[in-house]
Amino acid sequence: MVTEIDVAWRDGRRLHAYDTGPDSPAALAVFWLHGTPNTGEPPEPLFAAAAERGIRWVSYDRPSYGGSSPLRGRTVASAAVDIAAVADVLGLRRFAVMGHSGGGPHALAAGALLAARVIAVVSVSGLAPYDAEGLDWYAGMGAAGAAESRAAAHGRAALTALLAAEEEFDPEMFTAEDRAALQGPWAWLGGVAGQAVEAGPDGLIDDKLAYVAPWGFEPADVRQPVLVVHGGQDRMVPSAHGEWLARHLPTAELRLSPADGHISVLLSADEALDWLREQANGRWWNG
Repeated sequence: MVTEIDVAWRDGRRLHAYDTGPDSPAALAVFWLHGTPNTGEPPEPLFAAAAERGIRWVSYDRPSYGGSSPLRGRTVASAAVDIAAVADVLGLRRFAVMGHSGGGPHALAAGALLAARVIAVVSVSGLAPYDAEGLDWYAGMGAAGAAESRAAAHGRAALTALLAAEEEFDPEMFTAEDRAALQGPWAWLGGVAGQAVEAGPDGLIDDKLAYVAPWGFEPADVRQPVLVVHGGQDRMVPSAHGEWLARHLPTAELRLSPADGHISVLLSADEALDWLREQANGRWWNG
């Protein structure tokens, strides 16, 4: 069962959060950090696997998505403050984080800026910083996604104009394996993405602007164990991003799945949950 709560800020802003709740006092809380554009519901396709491993999902809608208020000018680092606020309300002293796609940088932000609370970090199909030295950031990226990021680099007005002119999502962004995953085990992801799109472009715009701006921390600041998972055929976030992150995160382990794309790589997410459980079992923590 998923419980939904609203976390209120003194300035009137709110975060809409989700919690599957602990089955036991030993449950490991894992924040699921969603992609772009998505809402923040915890990953239903991983509920059974999480329950088997004693994992409790916690998540939230990033500002301007779902039930969360806007936060104009937010950075990737802003996520750490929001994650801490949700954790405080739920009484979570320590937890792990797992982000997919645009959630990957936000998971790294939690590791860097909440070092005393975050046990381990998983980044799946995650972006590298826009100013990543030695990385051709756009190489291998689908034309539509590259165009949106280039527009974002020119500012909110340019990106807003481009999105208004786009007629529909470019299906070539997904591989055949991605499309099969979206029609099968990960059909859920299409639903949360659809909800985000129907609510308007503000969340997507704020995300895209944050990705191409300074993140507010360096990958080298993430000292916890990090698992970087990436599909070798990813057309939305090319695998070179994951490889760059693995080289620049001090404790990272890279698991590259050569035949997978941006979505189909999630079919092996159970292995990432095993890895998180191992990290939690091997370190002192108090959930």
